[in-house]
Amino acid sequence: MGSLEQTVHSTDHHGPAKGITRWLYTTNHKDIGTLYLLFSLTMFFVGGCMALTIRAELFQPGLQLIMPEFFNQMTTMHGLIMVFGAVMPAFVGLANWMIPMMVGSPDMALPRMNNWSFWILPFAFVMMLSTLLMEGGAPNFGWTFYAPLSTTYAPPSVTYFIFAVHMMGISSIMGAINVIATILNMRAPGMKLMDMPLFVWTWLITAFLLIAVMPVLAGVVTMMLMDIHFGTSFFDAAGGGDPVLFQHVFWFFGHPEVYIMILPAFGIVSEIIPTFARKRLFGYTSMVYATGSIAILSFIVWAHHMFTVGLPLAGELFFMYTTMLIAVPTGVKVFNWVATMFRGSMTFETPMLFSLAFVVLFTIGGFSGLMLAIAPADFQYHDTYFVVAHFHYVLVPGSIFSIMAAAYYWLPKWTGHMYNEAMGKLHFWLSFIGVNITFFPMHFLGLAGMPRRIPDYALQFADFNMVATFGAFLFGFSQLIFVYNVISCARSGKKATARVWEGSHGLEWTLPSPPPYHSFTEPPVFTNPHRENS
Repeated sequence: MGSLEQTVHSTDHHGPAKGITRWLYTTNHKDIGTLYLLFSLTMFFVGGCMALTIRAELFQPGLQLIMPEFFNQMTTMHGLIMVFGAVMPAFVGLANWMIPMMVGSPDMALPRMNNWSFWILPFAFVMMLSTLLMEGGAPNFGWTFYAPLSTTYAPPSVTYFIFAVHMMGISSIMGAINVIATILNMRAPGMKLMDMPLFVWTWLITAFLLIAVMPVLAGVVTMMLMDIHFGTSFFDAAGGGDPVLFQHVFWFFGHPEVYIMILPAFGIVSEIIPTFARKRLFGYTSMVYATGSIAILSFIVWAHHMFTVGLPLAGELFFMYTTMLIAVPTGVKVFNWVATMFRGSMTFETPMLFSLAFVVLFTIGGFSGLMLAIAPADFQYHDTYFVVAHFHYVLVPGSIFSIMAAAYYWLPKWTGHMYNEAMGKLHFWLSFIGVNITFFPMHFLGLAGMPRRIPDYALQFADFNMVATFGAFLFGFSQLIFVYNVISCARSGKKATARVWEGSHGLEWTLPSPPPYHSFTEPPVFTNPHRENS
């Protein structure tokens, strides 16, 4: 540690530039990670305001606040912003901050490209949000933008939406290439692939998924563009095209995308649970193989979103069985997290609370996913609020809670200050209660037959909708506690030690808190005391 600190202090004059130019031109992985996280937080609140607009309209039956057309724009923009603007950039920000520190690298492998991959995003989202002000309004066809709704019947602003999606895809591919290059080429001497922290492993696999499926998304939106402006008929039945082709191509991107949004969460939770259970992660090797299995299987289950479009029976059976099969590696992970906690010396700091909520609520989302995987049953559930409940149980307690857990876990390392633990726990409990009050009643609404994406509904759905709206506002406004806690932690608070948490292990905890601008100017020599024979 002594020699490491001397190295650090001798390079202080290579610190950041001053003022706005630091953030515009930075190639430092910590600065770019911070930019991604701040951008994600901003988009989280923008998308959240849209969600609260939707829930306010659904508080009572009848049209209350907004017109149906604007309601459709809100459902579309909320989904797109949360998926592409909040969840994915947050995980990329965490990757930028932590992967070089976890593998003992001085920075990301391609720092200039790293800068570019971030700065594409604000322009893409400004373009997408600007469609709200255009004649005809923003895209109004749902976040899955099914043709022909998104081609033949779309507002003129759809062209701007397509260009914004292209820019997001370019950003994601550049970020993914950078992650792969860093992990494969810049690990500390002595660190084998099977020595890497689980977060690094999950991101390596996620990066390959991104490179594989983002061009598919680019392809489908380009086909939309051709149908709208250049007279082709890929998805227009009148010209010999097939609207169901759109669904096949979209979901070939969309299903791996679901795992792009959850695999890094698995990695985060696999870092946090062993720390606060004060035990080594149970079944490290099986966790790595399970992650790889999920990634491979994610490419062969896409049509389980399409059971009602008229697939042949053999197709329905194939996609039903493969979808049930993907539950096996996911179950391995849940089992391993529970086994890690078994007989551990557990404490319940805020990161651990969010991680425990993740395990429990994500498992509930997984079970409802298995219900949707049964093809004959899916005919009943399809396009109802049961589906809305399912994917929000996967994405909110899954992706969002894991991002919150990561923020609390690594915030003292980033800022050098401890956050307010009492405020963190208050934030957790309000979020936990709010999420369940919001989304659990939606299962019953769906089973009773309430269709999704509607601004008005029959009287028998009123009570559960009122409860869900109350929960949504509780969850939304409790996030302000998180923002206050992060800002106050960055400015002041009890000084954090290098090894912030008692049970923490890994190269990132050998650096002081906050870490120096250039983490490892000389590569640390890594030895794994727990190396498995694998």
